[in-house]
Amino acid sequence: MSNQLADSTSPYLLQHKDNPVHWQEWGDAAFAEAARRDVPVFLSSGYSSCHWCHVMAHESFEDPELATFLNEHFVAVKVDRDERPDVDAVYMTALQSMTGRGGWPMSIFMTPAQEPFFAGTYYPPNAQHGSPAFIDVLTAVDDAWHGRRDDLTAAAARIVAALRERTSANPADLNIVTPRLIASAVAQLERGFDYRSAGFGGAPKFPPTSVLEFLLRRGATGDDQALQMAQRTCDAMARGGMYDQIGGGFARYSVDADWVVPHFEKMLYDNALLLRNYTHLFALTGSALARRIAVATADFLLREMQMQAGGFAASLDADSDGGEGNFYVWTPDQIRDALTADGQGPEAALDEAAWLTELCSVTESGTFEAGSSVLQLRADPDDWQRWEAVRVRLFAARSRRPRPALDESVITAWNGLVIGALAQAGAFLEQPRYIAAAAQAAGYLMEVHGNRAKAGAPGIALARVSRGGSVASAPGVLEDYANLASGLLDLFAVTGDERWYLAAADCVRAIIDNFRDDAGRLRDTENGNELVLDLTDLADNATPSGVSVATGVLVAFASLAAEFRDVAAASVAQGSSFAIASPRFGGWALAAGQAWISGSGVIAVVGTPTVPSFSELHLTALKAGIAGFAVVPTNGAASSVVPFLADRGQLDGSPVAFLCRDSVCQLPVNTPVELIGLVSAHHATTSKVGPGLAE
Repeated sequence: MSNQLADSTSPYLLQHKDNPVHWQEWGDAAFAEAARRDVPVFLSSGYSSCHWCHVMAHESFEDPELATFLNEHFVAVKVDRDERPDVDAVYMTALQSMTGRGGWPMSIFMTPAQEPFFAGTYYPPNAQHGSPAFIDVLTAVDDAWHGRRDDLTAAAARIVAALRERTSANPADLNIVTPRLIASAVAQLERGFDYRSAGFGGAPKFPPTSVLEFLLRRGATGDDQALQMAQRTCDAMARGGMYDQIGGGFARYSVDADWVVPHFEKMLYDNALLLRNYTHLFALTGSALARRIAVATADFLLREMQMQAGGFAASLDADSDGGEGNFYVWTPDQIRDALTADGQGPEAALDEAAWLTELCSVTESGTFEAGSSVLQLRADPDDWQRWEAVRVRLFAARSRRPRPALDESVITAWNGLVIGALAQAGAFLEQPRYIAAAAQAAGYLMEVHGNRAKAGAPGIALARVSRGGSVASAPGVLEDYANLASGLLDLFAVTGDERWYLAAADCVRAIIDNFRDDAGRLRDTENGNELVLDLTDLADNATPSGVSVATGVLVAFASLAAEFRDVAAASVAQGSSFAIASPRFGGWALAAGQAWISGSGVIAVVGTPTVPSFSELHLTALKAGIAGFAVVPTNGAASSVVPFLADRGQLDGSPVAFLCRDSVCQLPVNTPVELIGLVSAHHATTSKVGPGLAE
């Protein structure tokens, strides 16, 4: 046996293909070998831009002596958490239950039957700070395997049994979602809000993208308290160091509570979700800051993350030139050198550098490491033209530095997020190129990732990930189908192109057919998977819960076709009790619940898209969509994909808008003011009692 990773499509696994460790990918072959050799399995899970994954790889997995011991006494399995989130989620749950913490690299020891009995994260090569040396851990596990096998296997069985009991759930109460309980979730969020620095919780502080989705939806229905929390958080993130003031886009999180110093990796999902947040904030408030950040973030995505074929890459590494953040941070001397190097005289360069260092909180002692600083923009510059000129020059100087590595994996779920965000940004920011990029990505996913269906089989079967146009073997999970369906529905709402609606419907039918258990609950993995734990996570983490996104999509489709109403109701109920009890981790489910109790309305805009009055009505409808309306642009042709809209036509040759509920439409209106009036009246009516749900 030798290292088996050379043919992998995963950049993370390929980083380990030259290790002396005899790594295998997750699969039946690895566990069959462990059973044949009668040895435990060592599972290491991480991702390509993970700093501590790189550290453990260099310290331990590249060590020939340690690798020899690992190869002799274990079967070593390497998992890319981005490619196999289902596997990673199972064992992260085990890790957290066994140790009270999680993180990557994740290190799991398990039986050949896939049952974990010991777990940890990063292990150093030598014992330090209370953490044992990795070789000592390996030795202890091997000794226990041979000396106390019965104890280990019994413990593993107990762990799996306890996790199965903990993660199983009774069907939720269908009456759980009410306007009062949704309002109470806002109140809980307000009690946990950081009024000094904005956001929620302390250090490290993560962008609360799913909570912002909910708060902005509430703001769109008239909840000023929710809107203020969203705006204060967005403003604070945009002015701190987590946002890249020079090149646009957001880093993963802030290591402090004040949004000053980031963990520097840039993830596709964060930037897609934050682009959506800032776009919606701009649409609701007209905030110039929100517009500027949304434009710069979308431009960053197109410039640095979109692949030639159309899909978007997964992440940019935190490390470059031998250290974390080296690409992004500055010392005062580096700023002066950069401004002098482009031909500006020394005196003028010093003046510009002094202005910039004060504006961006760059100090001689630094806000990061070794006297370097992360640029912040805590206040608007007194001269925007001057700022832009200096920013462009620093961007050019920074571009000559060694760049962080790009993980070129195209992940279905994350691309679904960016498709929807770019489509909406293109509409609200009047940037057609964003819509074109979203359509290009959607076309790539449907052509490359959407062809896993067996010949003659109905529906769609999605691949999880591709790289360089080659599809990996990992199947799509619930979040892939849900996020793609959501993004396609947003793209349809913006463009009116029915192929995106039909593709979204295919994804939704696959969810209903393949991701629901016998009790009607949604599951994170397809029915019939062979993982040791049937795990479904209702909590939003870095990305929204697959169940919650699927719920939002089902609510939208329920407003368009009665056939989806029962499954949408069950899905709303499934996630609502958790979300209301833990709103910080249930924002997306709360947003879906808000749409449900608001009546799952539809706004159809009928007319010729090139006519200005159509565009005005359409943009007004899209703004109402932030509150949870499904938006259908149509020319009123009989071939409309929404049957109850098929015969809706223009009024005296002018574009019109219809507000509909339960397939029944009110009389048409033909001005934005009239449409806003209908929407306001709708919210006033539905804010007290939701459809079929007890107050």
